[in-house]
Amino acid sequence: MRFVDEYHDPAIASHLARSIGRLSTKPVQFMEFCGGHTHAILRYGIRDLLPPTVTMRSGPGCPVCVTSARDIDRAIAMSQIPGVILATYGDLVRVPGSITSLERAKATGADVRVVYSSMDAVDLAERNPDRQVILVGIGFETTAPTVAASILQASGRGLTNYRVLSLLKLTPPVMQALLRSGETHIDGIVCPGHVSVVIGTLPYEELPVKYNIGCVVTGFEPLDILRSVQLLVEQAESNTPHVVNAYSRVVETNGNQVALAMMGEVFEPCTANWRGIGSIPSSGLALRPSFRQYDAGTAFPIEVEEAPEPPGCRCGDILRGAAVPAECPLFSRTCTPEHPIGPCMVSNEGACAAHYRYADTA
Repeated sequence: MRFVDEYHDPAIASHLARSIGRLSTKPVQFMEFCGGHTHAILRYGIRDLLPPTVTMRSGPGCPVCVTSARDIDRAIAMSQIPGVILATYGDLVRVPGSITSLERAKATGADVRVVYSSMDAVDLAERNPDRQVILVGIGFETTAPTVAASILQASGRGLTNYRVLSLLKLTPPVMQALLRSGETHIDGIVCPGHVSVVIGTLPYEELPVKYNIGCVVTGFEPLDILRSVQLLVEQAESNTPHVVNAYSRVVETNGNQVALAMMGEVFEPCTANWRGIGSIPSSGLALRPSFRQYDAGTAFPIEVEEAPEPPGCRCGDILRGAAVPAECPLFSRTCTPEHPIGPCMVSNEGACAAHYRYADTA
């Protein structure tokens, strides 16, 4: 393990690990709901520092991974409409749909372009007034304000050729869905840091009350994560579940009010389909009627059938925390980052990609 600053101090890490070992007297299982946390946990060998009583499971914290094959098929179908430029973030290009991927669609003639921000897609629409530009809007609450801003920007510029296929999703509803299902035992949640910068800590307050589990919002450095585990162990041992903001250097109780207001102006909650989980009410974001002219689904009402998972792929189970990557028969055999079969191996935030990359330290 390599530490380089005050959030990577090896002496403090050892102290925290020993403290967790002394505190933990009963088996507990915690889930992190952020792909960034999953990668940090594996990269820094956090699991090796924890006592045998503490288990970490990865949840549905990768926005590309939780995008259903059916929604990917919709994006691919839209990319093949004459006159359309489909703009997307890089990770999604290689994720397979039921038959093909955006990468292969591009190879066969579709105009698919990778953008680095939603504003790049707006600029693309402005530079191509004779084409329809569709941004595939994926992400959680972290990305949603930027997509909302792009729609407001397009409106301000008077663009009529900019559309968004909103596949945006909300984190608290999926947390509740997993806790209600009871499929995966969860004693505490490491809440997503970047999402919490936007929504704050208030949306998590009902989780300890309804499900008797602790919640800790934390950052991505090794000491952040170890501290969050220590706090969750303390809560589990004393049976005093509550919400702790251990990332107060960037997260506020009420979140980012400017970002939330922008999201609320453009979007409204809707039912969303999560890969491996299914439909969850009020877990997605749809454009409000006042911005419906920017909705790609309204402009191009394409219907596609529900697509099955690739044979043998356990991405859905991994996203629910019901399995770990090593339990998938395809992992590191036929499914690798060079030849991915499921999205959990494609995305930089995917659990399978993290386990594969950091296998020597995981």
